[in-house]
Amino acid sequence: MSKLLVEIDDEALAEAAELLGTTTKRDTVNQALLEVARRRSRAIALAELREMGGRGDFDLLLDKRNYRG
Repeated sequence: MSKLLVEIDDEALAEAAELLGTTTKRDTVNQALLEVARRRSRAIALAELREMGGRGDFDLLLDKRNYRG
């Protein structure tokens, strides 16, 4: 864990704490950072899936004869 002295907007911190259900500043900041990283990872994965769909990578699944049974 890194120690870091930063100035944080108190209103934004309070809003984030309420939305995240956290009770300490440390927990709020750590949870917010983790949530941003997870959301960004999911957004990237979704964009990659859309690209794959656009290329037709999943077209094989449209034919039910190709399903494993």
